[in-house]
Amino acid sequence: MEKRVMTDSKRRGRLAVSALLGGVLVLTGCSSADADGSAAESSTKSQEQVDEAAAKETSDARIVISPKNGAANAGINNDAKVTVSEGKLTKVTMTTADGGAVEGTLAGDGRSWKPNGQLERATVYKISATAEDAKGREAHENSSFTTVSPDNSFIGNFTPEDGSTVGVGMPVSINFNKAITDRKAVQSGITVSSSSGQEVVGHWFNSQRLDFRPDDYWKEGSTVTLKLELDGVEGADGVFGVQQKTVSFTIGRNQVSTVDAAAKTMTVTQDGKTVKTIPISAGSPENPTYNGQMVISEKFKETRMNGATVGFTDDDGKGEYDIKDVPHAMRLSTSGTFIHGNYWGADSIFGSANTSHGCVGLNDVKGADDPKQPGAWFYDNSIIGDVVVVKNSKDKTIQPDNGLNGWNMSWADWKAGSAV
Repeated sequence: MEKRVMTDSKRRGRLAVSALLGGVLVLTGCSSADADGSAAESSTKSQEQVDEAAAKETSDARIVISPKNGAANAGINNDAKVTVSEGKLTKVTMTTADGGAVEGTLAGDGRSWKPNGQLERATVYKISATAEDAKGREAHENSSFTTVSPDNSFIGNFTPEDGSTVGVGMPVSINFNKAITDRKAVQSGITVSSSSGQEVVGHWFNSQRLDFRPDDYWKEGSTVTLKLELDGVEGADGVFGVQQKTVSFTIGRNQVSTVDAAAKTMTVTQDGKTVKTIPISAGSPENPTYNGQMVISEKFKETRMNGATVGFTDDDGKGEYDIKDVPHAMRLSTSGTFIHGNYWGADSIFGSANTSHGCVGLNDVKGADDPKQPGAWFYDNSIIGDVVVVKNSKDKTIQPDNGLNGWNMSWADWKAGSAV
């Protein structure tokens, strides 16, 4: 618009020169010698008039594109958007550097636009936007930015899964793929709440693991919701979060099973009532089972157990045992504690002798195909997140970070590990 006005001005100037002919030449000569600078003043006023005329033709619409032009490390979820004031958007295009189109949605009122889905990391994007004001005058804005790269971003892998039903002992456990130095900023971007109204607090075990739990076990039948609002949160110097996600899971019935290593029995309770007592064989005197509250974190109908993977080796370096088809195995610790079926031990050991390398064994059969066996019954009636409590063993209490076993920490100590 400004260019057109200036061109018309020059055209009018040429017409004036043609009309006045030599008279203008004389006056021009006098003006160049005028000490008071009236010619310069006249030229300035003419330019001001041109600028004023151009300004009157400028659209009132004001477009804002986020991120700002040239931005780096932009978030991939919420950062990209276009807004306008004093007008409405008429066209927005977003493309990758190679021209690939990014689909987006214009708000019903025409005042905002955003891409439909998550952007790719380490990618250059371009946005071009057009808007009109109430008089139909157009405004244009362009921006180019780069999203955060994998090297400059972090994610948190969490458990349990969205939509799952878990036991009352299941914490929310988040393991970050990079070390977090600003724990407060990251934890502030995460909320965990329960429909039961229980207070839920986070605890950092180290720079990459953050767990959440209430004071006591979750209330049966409640719903727990995890919100990750980490997109753009700087977890370490130059390292930003990219997650924007909400998940929820349901707490099932309250099942807690108590293993008495001295009595060699396990008592299973559901919602406070004893439903079964099972004879067991716990860790031998040389390899006692950990004491403490342990949470079932994995279930396998059959699995291999090799002593070499947990430090039980012979002189030749091979495992003291290598059983390729252990039935009905459920993990209780990261270090290798399981509660599982045992088909290789004599029936007489269950309830009378502790013989394992630290696991809790239940009578079972090879092939895991007899539902009447104690190992099968317990497997079928257990879910991820159920609690198994071991007492009266000769070993120490399990460390809270060895598995999902933060319940072995007092509420005061748990809260002391929060960054917010």
